[in-house]
Amino acid sequence: MERIIEEDIVIVGAGIAGLTTSLGLHRLGIRSLVLESSDNLRATGFVLTLWENAWKALDAVGVGDILRHQHIQFHGLVTTTLITGKQTSTTYFKDNTRKNGSHEVRCVRRHIILEALAKELPSGTIKYMSKVVAIQESGFSKILHLADGARIKTKVLIGCDGVNSMVAKWLGFKEASPIGRYTTRGYVELKNTHDLEPMLMQYFGKGFRAGVIPCDDKGVYWYFSWTSIIEDYQKDLAQDPAKLKQYVLNKLEKMSSYVRSFIENTELDAFHFAPLRHRHPWELIMGNISKGNVCVVGDALHPMAPDLGQGGCCALEDGVVLAKFLAEAFSKNPKEGEEEYKIIEESLKKYAKERRWRCIDLITRSYIMGSIQQSGSKLVNFCRDQILTKFLVDQTLKKSDFDCGQLK
Repeated sequence: MERIIEEDIVIVGAGIAGLTTSLGLHRLGIRSLVLESSDNLRATGFVLTLWENAWKALDAVGVGDILRHQHIQFHGLVTTTLITGKQTSTTYFKDNTRKNGSHEVRCVRRHIILEALAKELPSGTIKYMSKVVAIQESGFSKILHLADGARIKTKVLIGCDGVNSMVAKWLGFKEASPIGRYTTRGYVELKNTHDLEPMLMQYFGKGFRAGVIPCDDKGVYWYFSWTSIIEDYQKDLAQDPAKLKQYVLNKLEKMSSYVRSFIENTELDAFHFAPLRHRHPWELIMGNISKGNVCVVGDALHPMAPDLGQGGCCALEDGVVLAKFLAEAFSKNPKEGEEEYKIIEESLKKYAKERRWRCIDLITRSYIMGSIQQSGSKLVNFCRDQILTKFLVDQTLKKSDFDCGQLK
């Protein structure tokens, strides 16, 4: 049998959460090993809208400026109701008269952010083709069994393995729950420069919401999310990209023809049907974010609806906060065994305490905002378009006004 490899810290998953945590530890002089089940960096989805709090986290791990130079900064957000076709609000991010001041917001390609984080890590930090199939207790350590038969013994196990996290399941969390809404999204790379202003454009209709976002001079990202109770029809859309594309375009018939053209020009293989899921807030109230020397980060901890745009931003925060607490624990140079285990356990408890209510708040608000934005009720839609639009935008900015702190 292959010998057991020993590591101080093992991170399962080389996504945004895993790489940020590893890089945060590296900046503080702590080595970690990142296990990735695929043969390269996986960029599920196309882009992430990164709000003010995300840029503070990226600056903390030292890659903020690398990404700023490749992506445009947005001036503001425009909302339009497709029930009447009229704009309902315009909010500018560089507004120093607002209580929370100006906000930095950019749309970043997923593969670019992953590559930027990975490039800053020491060679050999990421071990590809390393799928964890079992977790075994071994005294004060955990032994990870990999699909290829390898075994890794670690003092700290961090689950950054996404919405279907094996580590979260080990901690006692249930699978993320469907919220009754669906989404598709796409990205178009144009031959020539588009004429879009650097603004986030959101559209609301009866039972759906959509967005069109310029990422750079030639790249445009869009998304479409809807609510439906007709299960059989959802199955048809999931199996037929052409039908899904036509469904989206029919719903957006009152959208500006120029903006709509980006969706029309998206290839069918970009139309991926996906049900939205989240973790119930009460699971985070009652559940174990950490247990002994094991914890979870990112979507493994807080899968949420996309309506606040905070899923990836929150994962970046998680990574910085966890790196600080773990580095503090290892800086004490405890004796191996029970003393070291207790110090690590306490550091993970501190991380869990600091992140628990932030995550609960974001999950809850995302769900409520999505329910309002995608309501099928005429009364709710009227209130949304005539009264609540500015309030909803302000909530998005308010929740992005968070600082995870520096790495010291």
